[in-house]
Amino acid sequence: MKIKTSLLLTIVALAAMLALSACGSNNSKNNSSSPSASAPSASESQPAAGGQTIEATIDATNWKFDVTEIKAKVGDTLKLTLNSSEGNHGVSIDDLGLKIKKGETVEIKLDKAGTFEFNCNIMCGQGHDNMTGNIIVE
Repeated sequence: MKIKTSLLLTIVALAAMLALSACGSNNSKNNSSSPSASAPSASESQPAAGGQTIEATIDATNWKFDVTEIKAKVGDTLKLTLNSSEGNHGVSIDDLGLKIKKGETVEIKLDKAGTFEFNCNIMCGQGHDNMTGNIIVE
């Protein structure tokens, strides 16, 4: 009986330590599902003044982009990558003259302020018109 009690207490203590160690994890990756640029977030990595390179990755799935807003400053260079984890998608940013294919990375110098809409440029079904976002250059 004494051995069973000791074994039970040991198991409970180990389970408690495991649960507490999982709560204290400090992972530097942004695992949130908020619609902002990923790894690193464009809004998190943007400098106080223009002239930096802002990296953003858009993942296209069925009828949505995981990133719907990218912020940068005039003078920044935007390095934009398109992944397509579901379906076949592309991105057009007409006001910047860009078309990006699945798996492609493009760079563009952002030399004027404004809000530039991006959208899916491959007809992909019923939710195609919902696949939009904005690049905001201040």
